[in-house]
Amino acid sequence: MRRTVPVVLLSVTLLATAACTQTKSGSGDGGESSGPVKIGLVTKTDTNPYFVKLRESAKAHAEKSGAQLIAVAGKFDGDNEGQVAAIENLVQQGVKGILITPSNSTGILGALKQAKEKGVLVIALDTETDPKDAVDATYATNNVTAGELEGKYIKATLGSTPPRLLMMDGTPGGTVDEQRHRGFLQGMGLKDGDPAIIGAAPTNGDQNKAQAAMENLLQRDATVNAVYTLNEPAARGAVAALTAKGLAGKVAVGSIDGGCQGVADVKAGKYLATVMQFPKKMAEQGVDAVVTFAKDGTKPTGFQDTGAQLITDKPLPGLESKDTTWGTQNCWG
Repeated sequence: MRRTVPVVLLSVTLLATAACTQTKSGSGDGGESSGPVKIGLVTKTDTNPYFVKLRESAKAHAEKSGAQLIAVAGKFDGDNEGQVAAIENLVQQGVKGILITPSNSTGILGALKQAKEKGVLVIALDTETDPKDAVDATYATNNVTAGELEGKYIKATLGSTPPRLLMMDGTPGGTVDEQRHRGFLQGMGLKDGDPAIIGAAPTNGDQNKAQAAMENLLQRDATVNAVYTLNEPAARGAVAALTAKGLAGKVAVGSIDGGCQGVADVKAGKYLATVMQFPKKMAEQGVDAVVTFAKDGTKPTGFQDTGAQLITDKPLPGLESKDTTWGTQNCWG
């Protein structure tokens, strides 16, 4: 059954104006329509710095390509109904393609199927769908690899010291959240339920929630020596709680994102390392794919890995890394 969510639940921003001159754009079924190519972008939220950067990059590249970007976001990470309504809204507006970062890999499959049946190119950014062929192509970080890089670094930092691990997870059921969690444990050589994991909590990738979660976990057990964080906002929250407890600098903390603020945090010693992603690359490649599809009907296919890079000023043997100088120059490129 088609689900409808009132428009007021969505945060919608028209992020590009029409090109000064009209262009012809194919509809995917041989038809034509005048005006700039319309591209929809659906992110998990419109406040997380990572998705802000992805949106800004898509907007700039769409304008450069003479296209029009319509950006929509859920109200919070995990807002599947909001994303479904966004997809339906974009199809009604006549977009040629939809770029989406799914909050849940399965929660939006029906809406994606309907969009594809109407001739809309659908591309996942940052997060895979399940099944993967629910979209035409995916441009993303291999999030299992990103988590594994974080885990390997924290394990190497501890050396022969047995881990006492706290995990700042994301959103229960989230695809990226599960992949990074699983990759981190693989890098650490651990499994869920291992006694080395002394606590875990969902943070939804939010700094304030992560700080509160870490405070609660530390009240139960302050013997922690290692912390996994899903992303850099969660890392900042965790570090704030550790600092208040007098544990700053005594616990090995890693993260994933590679935003410019995150690189600055690593340089300042707030946490040891982060794994950089490249949302600008995802956004630009996604926009290019929709513009090409509108022009001649060519569709991209499969998973396109946009890369992951360990950033730290404390390199360790056997782990390829870049320092924060490189990270500052390349953050979220």
